[in-house]
Amino acid sequence: MDLTAFIRDVPDFPKPGIVFKDIAPLIADRAAFRVAIEQLACPYRAAPVDLVVGIEARGFIFGAALALELGAGFVPIRKPGKLPSATISAEYELEYGTDSMEIHTDAIAEGQKIALVDDLLATGGTMAAACQLVSALKGEIAGLSFVIELTFLHGREKLGDWPIHALIRY
Repeated sequence: MDLTAFIRDVPDFPKPGIVFKDIAPLIADRAAFRVAIEQLACPYRAAPVDLVVGIEARGFIFGAALALELGAGFVPIRKPGKLPSATISAEYELEYGTDSMEIHTDAIAEGQKIALVDDLLATGGTMAAACQLVSALKGEIAGLSFVIELTFLHGREKLGDWPIHALIRY
C-alpha cells in the first residue's frame, strides 16, 4: 500500500510558506493505519523492545498502537506540567525560542530496550530531547521511528548513531 496517498498537504499551515504534512487521512483509514503500524513494527520484530515511548501528541497515536502490536508497554513524553508524578525534563530548540518535555522518573528501568516513535522527523530537536530523557533514565534505545521524514531539514544529523526508521521520506 502506498501510504503517501494518505498524507494530505496543507499549504501555508501553520504559517505562510510551510506545507504541513497532515496524517489525519492516514489514521482515519483503518487499512492504511494498520499497514503503517505493521511497517513501524518491522524493525523491532527480530529484537523485541520492552517499551515504546511516544512524544506528545501525535506520537501517542502511533506509539500506543505500536506498543500493542509489539506486545510492549507504552510511555508518554509530555509537555511540562502534564505528568502527575516526579519527572525529569529536557529542553530543545524551536525556530523561535525553546521548549521542553518531561517523562516520569520511574517510567523506564535501567537496561530496558526502548523504541521511540513520533509522527514526523523534521529538524530532529524534539526527538533528540526525547533520546536525552530516555538515556538519562538508562534505557537502551533500540531505534527511532517516524511515519514521515522531511529529509531536506536534515533532522537525522541531530540523532547520533541510533537506527532511524521512516515510512515516508520527502
